[in-house]
Amino acid sequence: MGNREDLLAGARKVILERGVAKATARDIAAAAGVSLAAIGYHFGSKDRLVTEALSEALGDSMGEAMRELIAEGAGASPLDGLARLWNGMPQVFAGNHEAMLASLENIVRIVRSEDARAQLGDQLSGAYGDLADAVAAAHPDLDAEQAAAIGRLYFVLSQGLGILWLLNPGTAAVDGDQLRTAVAALAGK
Repeated sequence: MGNREDLLAGARKVILERGVAKATARDIAAAAGVSLAAIGYHFGSKDRLVTEALSEALGDSMGEAMRELIAEGAGASPLDGLARLWNGMPQVFAGNHEAMLASLENIVRIVRSEDARAQLGDQLSGAYGDLADAVAAAHPDLDAEQAAAIGRLYFVLSQGLGILWLLNPGTAAVDGDQLRTAVAALAGK
C-alpha cells in the first residue's frame, strides 16, 4: 500500500477504536506508519481524510451488502425486491454498527462545513449510481430513470432507517413487508 491507502486504513482503525472526536491527526499518522505531513499532502486536512475514510468503509461494506440483497431480489417484482432488501438490512446494520456510529458522529462536522458537504456530495452521486446499477441489473424491465429513482430511495431509506436502528439496535423501525405494504398503498394497489 502507498501512504494514501495507509492513511485511509489508519484513519478507519483509529476512528473505529476512539470515535471521530477523539481521533487526532497524530494518532492516525502513527497508525498508518507515515509522517503527520502526509495527511496534508494527500488529503489537505484531517477532516477530509476522516470523511473519505468513513465514506469508503461504509460505502464498501454496506454498499456491497445492499447490492447483494438487491441481486437476491432479481426475478421478483421490484416491490418484492424492496421487501427482501429491507428485511435483510438489520443484519447489514449489525455488521456495520461501529462504522455507522462513527459516520453519524462525522455528519455533525460535515453539516457545519461547506467544504465537507461538497466533498460528501461528490461521493453521494457515486453511491446513488452504484445502487441504481444494482437495481437495473436485478430488474431489467425498469427504465434508467426508474432504476435511478429506486437507487436513491434505497440510499435515503438506508440512512434514515440506519439511524433509527442505531437508537434501538436489533429493532427495525419498519421492516420490508411493512415498506412493501406502504408503497403498494401509496401506488393505489
